[in-house]
Amino acid sequence: MTILSNIILMIVGLSGGLVVGSGFVAFLAVLGIIPRLTQLTKTYRLIHVYEWAIILGAVIVGWMSLRNTELFQSELWLIPIGLLCGVFIGMLAAALTEVLNVFPILAKRIGFGEKIIILLMAIVLGKIVGSLFHWIYFVNQ
Repeated sequence: MTILSNIILMIVGLSGGLVVGSGFVAFLAVLGIIPRLTQLTKTYRLIHVYEWAIILGAVIVGWMSLRNTELFQSELWLIPIGLLCGVFIGMLAAALTEVLNVFPILAKRIGFGEKIIILLMAIVLGKIVGSLFHWIYFVNQ
């Protein structure tokens, strides 16, 4: 029974990782963050550097979070790390405001044209339930 449950757990974990990774890539592709960033900074020739920075950042931080990695560094490293995280979140928020018309298009494509509020509430409630599950199950152990 434990071997079967471990196999099921591996399949669920791999599937969850693939879904989250695909969603992250699709989110960045829909928002067009990388091309927009290269356009604003006039560094289009460095687009591959931007792409690899995002890929390596996601892979390395994902691996570090799975390994419970602790970096024994000075607290002064928190300043540039915090600044870089803030820049990323700021760019993400700015890109999201540029493409807020994605939800009406999605609602029309899946047949929810006049019921867009249901789509938005499903997204919001899913985020709330997922966050509560994470905090109740993982944080309070």
